[in-house]
Amino acid sequence: MKFITKLVNQSLAIFSVALSSVLVVCVVWQVISRYVLGSPSIVTDELARFLFMWVGLIGAAYATGLKRHLAIDLLVLKLTGKKKIILEIIILLTMLFFAAFILVYGGGNLAWDTHLSGQISPSLGLNMGLVYLCLPVAGLLMTFYITMDLVEKLNQLKSFSTSLLNK
Repeated sequence: MKFITKLVNQSLAIFSVALSSVLVVCVVWQVISRYVLGSPSIVTDELARFLFMWVGLIGAAYATGLKRHLAIDLLVLKLTGKKKIILEIIILLTMLFFAAFILVYGGGNLAWDTHLSGQISPSLGLNMGLVYLCLPVAGLLMTFYITMDLVEKLNQLKSFSTSLLNK
């Protein structure tokens, strides 16, 4: 499993850097075309907005995988032993609920319904369902990472409980 996680991490890092690079090029071109050439590029403006959505959500999934996501860990830092592991499991279950139901289910429904409605972006002519696909993709990636962490924490709880029984 560690190999798969490492492979997903590397793939997300490369994908995020590629998307960020294209985003930077779009924004730089937008600034040049608006202030130097006097004619703003509509295409790069729209593309930058869509790329920003993808970079933000895929980056959040990547941060979740690296355990560098935003967290308020005041209570976790004060606890030790079994109580700490149980609290971490509760936190992971809450994160799993958000990733699975809000991002995967809700985002998937949004992307699918938008795709079926035929909504097209004005400048690029992209099906907006493809743009909104960033929600369930990020949700699936987060679900993967959270599940890996949850299995690890459950194993820690099991070994902690077994070590207490052996004493």
